[in-house]
Amino acid sequence: MEARRILKNRLIGLFASILISLPCLAETTLYYPEATQQDSRDDYFISLLQLALKKSGSDQHYKLQAYSEPLSQNRAIKMLSKSDPLSVMWSMTTIEREEKLRPIRIPLLKGLMGFRVFITRRGEQGRFSKIKNRRQLKNLRAGQVQDWPDTKILKANNIPVAAPTSYEALFHMLHLGRVDYVPRALNEPWEEIKRLDQYDFAVENTLLLYYPTANYFFVAPDNEALANTIKKGLENAIDDGSFDELFHNHPINEKAFDQVRLIKRRLIKLDNPLLPSKTPIQREVLWWLPPQLPAVPAIKKATHAH
Repeated sequence: MEARRILKNRLIGLFASILISLPCLAETTLYYPEATQQDSRDDYFISLLQLALKKSGSDQHYKLQAYSEPLSQNRAIKMLSKSDPLSVMWSMTTIEREEKLRPIRIPLLKGLMGFRVFITRRGEQGRFSKIKNRRQLKNLRAGQVQDWPDTKILKANNIPVAAPTSYEALFHMLHLGRVDYVPRALNEPWEEIKRLDQYDFAVENTLLLYYPTANYFFVAPDNEALANTIKKGLENAIDDGSFDELFHNHPINEKAFDQVRLIKRRLIKLDNPLLPSKTPIQREVLWWLPPQLPAVPAIKKATHAH
């Protein structure tokens, strides 16, 4: 009996030591910047990040948490570069941003952000219906937020642009007539007009602005582990089709495809001097090209004006 008791105690001790030695699968909180504009567009990026983490095969458990206050893009980049306290953000890529942060070079919107339609004041469609090319567009003034890459892209193409410091001020300027239009990505304007119902805005229906660009997930420069996890998950989601399924069927994108009527629009192409040379132009699977516009130059033929 004594021998059996000793053996039992030894087994209990052995199991206890095994349990203690097992790695603790603690939950890691990933902080991301809350959007300065209150709408549902960030839901897509959050869903895509959740999908990537799920598909990565990592044993680590992650919890996504918005930072406690809205951040401008410049402030978010500064905080993320120090991992204090941000862990990840999504943003349009530029040469400068890729020098400050670690990009995961898979376009989250498959280049959709480069296709732009305009928010205008209601009743002014006639001014835009007469525009046939970039030269004529220069007679009107665009509005973009100061720290958005789009502002520099428009200026580089000699498009007149006014650049307030905040998203809210941008639309107030449009309302007051200080700018003539606000270019927005295909998945943005209808949601915004609905939310900005204090203004009498409309989506312009004859023009389509285009410049090659990509939105990426970014992490801190030294956070290679998280970058590899997200990249692996995105690649797996591309391979099994779940990336494209989310892209095409997420409500914020699906609505854009239904409403934009691309085939009726005149294309005005701009150069993007901010596009980094490492952008994966040649991987056609990463890009969306509107089937309604076969004349749009292939993404892979976009030139870098560095």
